[in-house]
Amino acid sequence: MDTRLLRTFVALARTGSFTSAATELHLAQSTVTVQIRSLERELGTRLFDRLPAGTTPTPSGRRLLEEAERVLDAEARLRAAAAAGNGEGADGAVEGQVALGAGESLCSSHLPRVIASLRRTHPGVDVHLHTADTATAMEGLRSGRLDLVLLLEPEIDAADLVTRPIAHEPLVYVAAPGHRLAGREAGWAELAGESFFVHEEGCSYSDRLARSLLTLPGPPPRLTRFGSIEAARACVAAGLGLTLLPEATVERQLRDGLLARVDGPAVPPVPVQLTRHRRRWTSPAAQLVADELTRLLGDGDG
Repeated sequence: MDTRLLRTFVALARTGSFTSAATELHLAQSTVTVQIRSLERELGTRLFDRLPAGTTPTPSGRRLLEEAERVLDAEARLRAAAAAGNGEGADGAVEGQVALGAGESLCSSHLPRVIASLRRTHPGVDVHLHTADTATAMEGLRSGRLDLVLLLEPEIDAADLVTRPIAHEPLVYVAAPGHRLAGREAGWAELAGESFFVHEEGCSYSDRLARSLLTLPGPPPRLTRFGSIEAARACVAAGLGLTLLPEATVERQLRDGLLARVDGPAVPPVPVQLTRHRRRWTSPAAQLVADELTRLLGDGDG
């Protein structure tokens, strides 16, 4: 059986759309249609119901999905073994490419030093870093585009994913040095009257802050959402309001006097969850990256 047909089947089953599956696989939509029909003929059963609202797997398709993922996983193992001696180079060193997804704050603060460490100690391991929010990162694991992801989330409720907290990110309120709350203690009542520039919806700590502010009496808070931490940080540095960010993302600005701390209401550190797909094979290179992330980001290890 041509495993390309199975890969197309898995993509269509997950996305529920011929168009989305074609985009993900970099194929023409007509090619996806032909491949699904070929697979259905080969197996002698209809795998999808084509409905106005989208494409859904039939009972046969649902039964096939997990087995198809296992076949594709076995193919990945086979290719890794053939290309690199079961994941090792000729000298016994681990080799391979690893796609790692993480939020912007981790990508810009902690992960460069992890990648630099890996390049020194394991030059055959090539880490491809992808900036992604939680939903995109989880979908990347499910589609196979990502091997590992780091999520800044208190918990992950997904039966097909395996998560393990490896660190905790402290959060800090910051303002411009000349702001009236800079260096001061401030309760919710004082914060309610300020403008906040926070990360986009789906960011766990920003969403929690927004919920807390929205429950306060009086006029609704002034909240501006940004897809970029740098944009929020720049607005705050210009004196336009406050933000709540992982401390690692503002360490340099605090040290250089571009931002100042605000002693606001206590917020718990957000866990850093190392996440992988439950049913997908973890290559030797991906396991090495996971071990290095745990070592360098782990609580108590800086």
